[in-house]
Amino acid sequence: MVGPGGGRTRWSDQASDEITDGSEICEHLPVDYPNDQAPGAPVRSGIPEHGRIPKYYAVKARIAALTEELGEGGPLPTERDLALRYEVSRETVRQALRELLLEGRLRRQGRGTVVAGPKLEQPLTLASYTEGVRRQGRTPGRNLITLDRFPCPAGLAAEVGVERGEPVWHLERVLLADDERVGLESTYVSVVRAPRLDVDFDPDSSFYAYLRERLGIVFGDADERIETVLATPREALLIGTPPALPMLLIHRLSRDTEGLPLERVRSLYRGDRFSFTTHLKGS
Repeated sequence: MVGPGGGRTRWSDQASDEITDGSEICEHLPVDYPNDQAPGAPVRSGIPEHGRIPKYYAVKARIAALTEELGEGGPLPTERDLALRYEVSRETVRQALRELLLEGRLRRQGRGTVVAGPKLEQPLTLASYTEGVRRQGRTPGRNLITLDRFPCPAGLAAEVGVERGEPVWHLERVLLADDERVGLESTYVSVVRAPRLDVDFDPDSSFYAYLRERLGIVFGDADERIETVLATPREALLIGTPPALPMLLIHRLSRDTEGLPLERVRSLYRGDRFSFTTHLKGS
């Protein structure tokens, strides 16, 4: 932005008085930038150049540093103890804890709060969920919610390569990692492709491995779309999370090696437990 004198005006100069969320403000919080900048972290640790931040954010930074000392699974002090330690109100501590919980850096355990482990990294490839979780030394699992067969509606027909009214399967499963519920997956595939899915398939196993090893169907390519959503009440109940927890939603349309439609998948992952990775190459 060009200022009145012809020079450039930084956004931070104009926004210096625009903290209006009603929080108490910490004045002039020192930041040793770039020396304290971890790779991939928010620039200046998220602190504006003028150094003024809501008080809860300063407490959040201190609790985050405390989690590094405690390590994975370490119990966090109580809200009361944290409030006394940082000389703030318990509501300020609660706001800091809420954000750390949403970010997946803390998790509830019983009536207390402990330091969470690293997020699961799911590769954006044609590998299955099972393969992605196993690569990180975790044990994948699934709980079957439903396996239904019904006439294909018009909106789904082209995506799974059938005519309207032809039979399709709907396979819905809760995704597990070390017995922790971390997601919910709905898969739609034509009955012609997998006629004995309700007989031959183990719902706790990889659907991709079943198609490859039992039916000789090999995945060729897929289109994916990723977005952030909030879980519906039903989804939150099945995954075991609060409805306000952000989720990562992936829509996938897969095809076989001949380019024919194969499956339509809706995968919902906990935003506090998952991140996604991919490898890019130049054209």
